[in-house]
Amino acid sequence: MPADRVVTPAEVYRSRWQQTLTRCRQAQHLDRRLGAVKLIGILVWLVLAWLALIEHWFSGLGLWLPLAGLAALFVWHDRVLTARRRAEQVAQHYERGLARLEDRWSGTGDSGERFRDGRHAYAADLDLFGSGGLFELLSQARTAMGQQRLAAWMLAPAAPAVLHDRQQRVEALRERVDLREAVAAVAADLDHSVDPQRLRRWAEGAPRFAGRWGQAGFALVGAAALGLLGYGFATGQFAYIFLLVIAEAVLLHRLEPRLNPVLAERGANGAGLQLFAGVLELLPTPPAGASAALRRLATISDWVEARGSLLGKALDYLLLYSVHLAYAADGWRRRQGAQVGEWLESVAEFEALLSLAGYAYEHPGDPFAEVEAGGEPRFVGEELGHPLLPAAVCVRNGVALEGEARVWLVSGSNMSGKSTLLRTVGLNAVLAQMGAPVRATRLRLTPLAVGTCLRTADSLQLGRSGFYAEILRLRQILQLTEAALPLLFLFDELLDGTNSHDRVVGGEGLLRALLARPAVGLISTHDLALTGVAAEMKGVRNVHFEDQIEGNDVRFDHHLRPGVVTRSNALALMRIVGLDV
Repeated sequence: MPADRVVTPAEVYRSRWQQTLTRCRQAQHLDRRLGAVKLIGILVWLVLAWLALIEHWFSGLGLWLPLAGLAALFVWHDRVLTARRRAEQVAQHYERGLARLEDRWSGTGDSGERFRDGRHAYAADLDLFGSGGLFELLSQARTAMGQQRLAAWMLAPAAPAVLHDRQQRVEALRERVDLREAVAAVAADLDHSVDPQRLRRWAEGAPRFAGRWGQAGFALVGAAALGLLGYGFATGQFAYIFLLVIAEAVLLHRLEPRLNPVLAERGANGAGLQLFAGVLELLPTPPAGASAALRRLATISDWVEARGSLLGKALDYLLLYSVHLAYAADGWRRRQGAQVGEWLESVAEFEALLSLAGYAYEHPGDPFAEVEAGGEPRFVGEELGHPLLPAAVCVRNGVALEGEARVWLVSGSNMSGKSTLLRTVGLNAVLAQMGAPVRATRLRLTPLAVGTCLRTADSLQLGRSGFYAEILRLRQILQLTEAALPLLFLFDELLDGTNSHDRVVGGEGLLRALLARPAVGLISTHDLALTGVAAEMKGVRNVHFEDQIEGNDVRFDHHLRPGVVTRSNALALMRIVGLDV
């Protein structure tokens, strides 16, 4: 390969995917071999145990060496299984990346459907969530907290200073393909073994076992139990240790309501805490001491999980094992508990940033938006494209909502591209104000609250017509102008559910109301009478899409043109499908 040739993201992903598949096959082969060796080893050890303990061919002490070898084999096999699982996760990571680059990603990833809110000002209209939505395209987060953070960024614009910082951090992570691979290998397991809300609630809870004197007292009880047990073996008199064990059992029973919140409500197991520590270590600036502290908690957690074993119960009734673990866990909470929330926030932020960095890496031609604080509301995009459309069919248009053309009235025939243009503007506004690259050659805008009315339907259950649902939505969007940010509004087929006279009168009134407020936006319409009214208004510009009809074929170029559309294709389309008009 020539030294000056730029390697494309698709080539990088395909090469790494093939390498990972090789590792997967090797791990699968080793997994099968170790499984067979383990089975043979167990059978051999059982035979040796029979020969030593039943037939007395040799001392039973000789069984410990093969048993240790068998234990080492189990540990080795467990590590191979972990390596295999992580290689499979990495392979899936690159498979999804290739699907995005080849425009076949729709329906293959996390749709984010759980974040959908029909009352939100723009989420449903702009296809943020659901199959083929923006969340599915962007999200590479493997944990619930990372996914929640990314969705939150999509649903609310960030302040310009925050955006500038976020863009810099995304740019710094753009080329970190190895880092995204490393996180993909471990973060999915983290999500299965750590409940962020429960862990945070436990860590920030008030300690229930505090005080050195109390801990020392329980330690003395345990020491006394060991002494009495030794006395029993020496003299054969076990009555004293028996009475003490009964007293300890009663004490444990009385302490159970205090023990459970400390030991059973952590929201994470030892393996999950180890993964949490590992993810924190991958951060560009890991929180000081966080990984070491979490690994100490992981050790405590492993000992807590051993309480249910036969040995754990024996130690409980002899040494008050659970009480000492509760003191250790509460000591950890006193020292580190207040920081757990910050660590969880760091992981959530990190995963959301990695999603944006992955999107930036996969779209090297897409720039960051220039978000300008203050001044008159503005949205000026050059060669804007719809980010959810395949590059091969995406037609780009320029949009300049500012100054004397704050509102564009978009006319055009059916299927010409009016609704797509509105979603193109809205989605790029969302990308810009969450800190992601935009599908454009350049985009300049002021901070804007986005409000859309693109899809409304009647509701039989609520007794609402489609028109009534639309005007309720319009009222919600107009109320956004009373907030701190100027409004970017996007209205499709304005007041389509009423007669032409009311549509023109109502549309004119709505236009005047919007022009009197800090707002910019697009309104699409089929009604040419409304375009005539708009032509007389200062601040409104008419633009249109058109089509070409050749015989039984309708062709669209989806390019935006100035002025009002001069022809309609409705009758022609009716004839083409066989309706006699």
